[in-house]
Amino acid sequence: MELIKVGEKTYYIKNNTNIGVYKIDNNKVYIIDTGNDKDAGKKILKIIQNEGLEIKGIINTHSNGDHIGGNKVIQDRTNSVVLAYGAEKYFTEYPLLEPSFLYGAYPFKDLRNKFLYASESKVDAIQDNLPDGLEYFSLKGHFFDMIGIKTSDNVYFLADALFSEETINKYHLFFIYDVKEFLNTLDYLETLKGKLYIPSHTEATSDISSLIKINRNKVKEIINKIYNICESELTFEEILKNIFDEYKLTMNINQYVLVGSTVKSYLSYLCDEGKISYEFKDNKMKWKQNKDYK
Repeated sequence: MELIKVGEKTYYIKNNTNIGVYKIDNNKVYIIDTGNDKDAGKKILKIIQNEGLEIKGIINTHSNGDHIGGNKVIQDRTNSVVLAYGAEKYFTEYPLLEPSFLYGAYPFKDLRNKFLYASESKVDAIQDNLPDGLEYFSLKGHFFDMIGIKTSDNVYFLADALFSEETINKYHLFFIYDVKEFLNTLDYLETLKGKLYIPSHTEATSDISSLIKINRNKVKEIINKIYNICESELTFEEILKNIFDEYKLTMNINQYVLVGSTVKSYLSYLCDEGKISYEFKDNKMKWKQNKDYK
């Protein structure tokens, strides 16, 4: 981890999950996200303290474990406020909600791992609580109420609104809760006029146009692929296996719930668009193309 200055008051810590840092005065900062576990939180604390700075607040862009994992250790040691928006506030306060949502029931032990089930922290609503110099904006699609943060230095922290070309080429499917909103967010990102953009899981850049295109093209590819898979009547499990086989992915418990939930989101999108429909046969729910779709 290293602290990189990108504006008069804006820094970030380069990490697997990039961490935003914003100075609210000479020696106090707010940070944006906290990494995937308590060890990440300890490293963030050490970096900040080595610079003679004090963490006064944490802003969580959303409640996935790799963004809130360091919350508790930092909050316990600094008494910092944690801010989040909408549903993300409640998922951060009650992190068991995430594996429960992904699995669709109480998660068994293997699903209660640090990647899906972070430690809880005390959270306040971000509305009216942001310090001067910071603004939040909606980035729906990846998760329920994900937000981005703009600083007074015209630097945009984009959370998981964009994934790297390397990640997309390797895994093909990245987690999406709402496909339509994810595409709307990509359209919105094209309107931004920032000095620098910092997605959570790829390099900071002054130009996100190519990254937007790569993400959009992959989402459209998956939409078409699942639509074509549904030429035959298939259950969800059959569709999921087809996707894993097609992209040569390896199934494990985390991938089952993450990719599985994402595939269901694509099915919801296609169903709402009128491209596919479902029916029950032999007590099985089956999906199929709508042949008369125009």
